[in-house]
Amino acid sequence: MRTRPLGPEAPVVSAIGFGGMPLSIQGRPADTAQSVPVIHAVLDAGATLLDTADVYCLDDDDIGHNERLMARALRAWKGDSSAVVVATKGGLTRPGGRWERDARPARLRTACDRSLAALGVERIDLYQLHAPDPKVPLLESVGALAALQQEGKIRWIGLSNVSVKEIEAAQSVVKVVTVQNRLNPFFRAAVDTGVVRYCDDHGVGFLAYSPVGGGRLNKKLPTHPTLRPIAERLGASPHAVAIAWVLSQGSSVIPIPAARTVDHALDALAAAAVALTPDDRRAIDRAEFSRA
Repeated sequence: MRTRPLGPEAPVVSAIGFGGMPLSIQGRPADTAQSVPVIHAVLDAGATLLDTADVYCLDDDDIGHNERLMARALRAWKGDSSAVVVATKGGLTRPGGRWERDARPARLRTACDRSLAALGVERIDLYQLHAPDPKVPLLESVGALAALQQEGKIRWIGLSNVSVKEIEAAQSVVKVVTVQNRLNPFFRAAVDTGVVRYCDDHGVGFLAYSPVGGGRLNKKLPTHPTLRPIAERLGASPHAVAIAWVLSQGSSVIPIPAARTVDHALDALAAAAVALTPDDRRAIDRAEFSRA
């Protein structure tokens, strides 16, 4: 597996990580015993970055489901778990299964403590603000993470769903190690608004979530008129080609595809070995990817 730097003062990690969300939200496997082999498969394939969140669950009564699943899988894995970076997030809630923002400092402190317990660790490797809360000044939320870092509860701090302006503001308070925004052929705002360029220029890791477009859109990829012939020529799946395109968007980019099955998870990781030509990248750049 290729590697890339995670961010300032952080280690290198696999060039493609793994996102655990679909293993814990609606439609998840009925038994967590079905999910652990998926996580073990990506670890065995060389992934050293696992991304989770307290709200990867069904609702507020189920908070921490995915974190507990990740912890269980790591405890049972026969490899060197000390080489694996586990990233989690705080700042959202799931009342009644809805996704709502709550990045008040007190709420982030509670969420962090709960994540520490769910993961079974004394310090979280990478703790990310899941999204800015419009009701809370950003620097208050970031300041809370800085305080938790000073207390030794967080090793590195990241931001998610942010703009360049918000990253710059946060940098005045803490060292931002990673930024996690959506990036795929259907949604390119992270490139178009300069977030990926900012991360490249400042050595900040860019964790690309939803690199194949999410549950509905990724079903369009196998028949896409641009991706299909490239995939056939390279002996790869259209999904792997899409992830390889995301990987090619910047030296800081680390896609974190998610999957519910071993086969889909391993296909996503195979994108690290897909060698797109400049012509391939330009063709995908120019292609239309309808969200309809």
